[in-house]
Amino acid sequence: MSRLEEHYSADDIESRILAAIRAAGLNPEQRLSPEELGALDHFHTGGLRASRELLEIAQIQADDKVLDIGAGLAGSARLIASAIGCRIDCIEMSNDYCTGAALLNRLTGLENRIKIHQGSALDLPFPENSFDVVWMQNVGMNIADKRKLYGEIFRVLKPGGRYAFQEMAAGKVTTSYFPLPWASNAAHNYLISAEEMRSVLSECGFIVELFEDTSDSHLSSTLANATPAAPGQLGLAVFVDNLALKAKNARRSLEEGQVRLVRGNFRVK
Repeated sequence: MSRLEEHYSADDIESRILAAIRAAGLNPEQRLSPEELGALDHFHTGGLRASRELLEIAQIQADDKVLDIGAGLAGSARLIASAIGCRIDCIEMSNDYCTGAALLNRLTGLENRIKIHQGSALDLPFPENSFDVVWMQNVGMNIADKRKLYGEIFRVLKPGGRYAFQEMAAGKVTTSYFPLPWASNAAHNYLISAEEMRSVLSECGFIVELFEDTSDSHLSSTLANATPAAPGQLGLAVFVDNLALKAKNARRSLEEGQVRLVRGNFRVK
């Protein structure tokens, strides 16, 4: 997940989003679909395609209560709500993203199914056993204390609940290309290996149902929406500075085995 590098006012956030939507030939006065906004609001490797694949794996049902951690602009939450019909809570630390997510929820007519909370993944504002599914995409790499993160996820899941995620993991070679979408320098690069990730999840009480490396299959679409294919096309650069270089470094890191992309579906005992 790429973080905003400067703070905008609420009015400026909305103005930037609306200007980008209009420049892409879309009319914000008419209801938009989550798919139309996919290049703008899926801030993770593989973009909308990866979200759709994780949705198939997660097997979310219409009556499930879902939590999206590190939701960003809530693109994945809108995809889930639209496709499945369930209600979703989103937790996001950035006030800027919360503002943008609320606007996009209104533009897609999904504001009644998605609730945005500003807060930390390490201190979730929900009681124990609150959710059937916790969803997270490319967020853990921003968080050093993985045990605390996974412990919080375990705490808020109901017995039998599932944790569906996509995450960057450390490869066998030291990461050397910066800036990356999740880290401007090595001091902010909180990756752990896939093996360690699985081990910590197991120690926190999770049972693995699926855990796989998808680096090769998503290499060609690594932050594909970082650089728009044509002027005015929606892309992540609406919010994130220097994204083309960050995407280039991420792709090079994947190609050389410095980082890996994994996804999984784990269950609470």
